[in-house]
Amino acid sequence: MKEKFYSYIQDLQDRITANLEAIDGEAVFKEDLWRREEGGGGRTRVIENGAVFEKGGVNISKVHGPLAPAMQKHFGVGDVDFFACGLSLVIHPKNPMVPTVHANWRYFEMYDKDGTTVDSWFGGGQDLTPYYLFEEDAKHFHQICKSACDRHDPSFYPDFKERCDEYFWNAHRDEARGVGGLFFDYLRPSEGVDEEAWYDFVTDVGDSFLEAYLPIIEKRKDLSYSPKQRNWQEIRRGRYVEFNLVHDKGTLFGLKTNGRIESILMSLPPHVQWVYDHHPEPGSEEEKLVEVLRQPRSWI
Repeated sequence: MKEKFYSYIQDLQDRITANLEAIDGEAVFKEDLWRREEGGGGRTRVIENGAVFEKGGVNISKVHGPLAPAMQKHFGVGDVDFFACGLSLVIHPKNPMVPTVHANWRYFEMYDKDGTTVDSWFGGGQDLTPYYLFEEDAKHFHQICKSACDRHDPSFYPDFKERCDEYFWNAHRDEARGVGGLFFDYLRPSEGVDEEAWYDFVTDVGDSFLEAYLPIIEKRKDLSYSPKQRNWQEIRRGRYVEFNLVHDKGTLFGLKTNGRIESILMSLPPHVQWVYDHHPEPGSEEEKLVEVLRQPRSWI
């Protein structure tokens, strides 16, 4: 399974970067191949200073080796080896009317020292972080997510949508990072759902990403915006950074397993602000967004 899924994310990375380059029309992804001393490596692709995308990364990795003590404690296991592969992306558009997007699809295995598999699972999801709320965009994104889920089990969307709202929650701010999407983890073989079925589901969600995000970019990328709106975007990006550095499991996993720092922190935007005790003006479009972030809602 691990080689099958790694082959899939290699192809998905190619498809996503080609489509994003086409929609930007100016910048191209710079590829950076890297190796991990303990085992494995990755293919980082970053786009910067484009006509549409201020910064973005679409990265794949395949790493393996002894599981670090901190992660042994986290998983409640002893001295085991692990294998992990996945695709992770974050796109920060220049125009504040275009939302930031994040997605990740991954596969993980653990082994005893004799090579016997101890555990394996899939995880991932995709979520949208707007700076100005266009409800039709949120509805479109969620509808694509729901359609991908419904092809496998009608219970998946409400379950994984709720998990997304819970996971991408900036607890220290008491607000969501964005308007959500899907989040799932520890998808293990069980009665009625084998490993192939989970593979089919996760890859279906991965294949849906471009359909979920590209139409939103096309609709918003040429809208005009003011310096005030750009300023708001940078303030809200600060909340995005806070979540990634304080709460995000993927970031913490990478740091605790001697991951590549440049690839891990690729998700951070290039221009960001922290303004002391900042609050949006009452009745403004900015306040409209914050009200939705304080109370996650149904979009379908």
